[in-house]
Amino acid sequence: MTTHSNELNQQFEARYDWAEGFKKSLPVAMGYLPAGIAFGVLAQVAGLPIWAVIMLSVILYAGAAQYACLPMLSAGLPIGNIATNIAAINLRHVFYGMPLLQYLPTRKLARTYCLFALTDETFSVMTSLPNEVRSALILPISLFNQSWWVLASVIGVMIGSTLSDLVPHLDFALVCLFVILAYEQFQSIKRYFPIGIAVISLSVASIFTSNWLLLVAITICMLLILARGFWTQHSLLGETDE
Repeated sequence: MTTHSNELNQQFEARYDWAEGFKKSLPVAMGYLPAGIAFGVLAQVAGLPIWAVIMLSVILYAGAAQYACLPMLSAGLPIGNIATNIAAINLRHVFYGMPLLQYLPTRKLARTYCLFALTDETFSVMTSLPNEVRSALILPISLFNQSWWVLASVIGVMIGSTLSDLVPHLDFALVCLFVILAYEQFQSIKRYFPIGIAVISLSVASIFTSNWLLLVAITICMLLILARGFWTQHSLLGETDE
């Protein structure tokens, strides 16, 4: 019985490349550390205890949503209002799992965690990797990426407001990370269409709203992607008929 259990554990461990996953998480760590520290600092300034900061980074684990949580928590808004805003901000994550479904772990717990931990950065790293290595790296990369974020949040809340006075606008590191990952993904797939859709959607959304900018921009992106899909399908059917 023990031998059989050891064999299963060895097979499970051999399936994932933890060393390579750690290496692939390092670029994300370079952005997560300053952004997570900034979140911890802002959370400490907002009066959140260290246990609450850790819980947000472990259970919520969404950089933009966690930043958005701080003023709402400080204002004492009802949980329903906070949850609605977070759902709107994180709506884009629903679509991240679709292109990676076939690479998710087969074990229910690992599969559920990978879906939960599929952030913008993890998605960008995973989609820039060759298909044949994604299954071996999705769990390690997801786990290491969240570990960097939790570690940075704890450091930030322990440092407190001192760092905020020394380095203003530290939370801009998260934006820089998005730019770097977008550039690396473009270098990998060489597609201009996603960039064009993002620019058009953001430009149009900014004309109509500022409070719901992200949600409106995502909605426009979805409509443009669907329109392109229908147009491409119609073109292919037309060529087939000919």
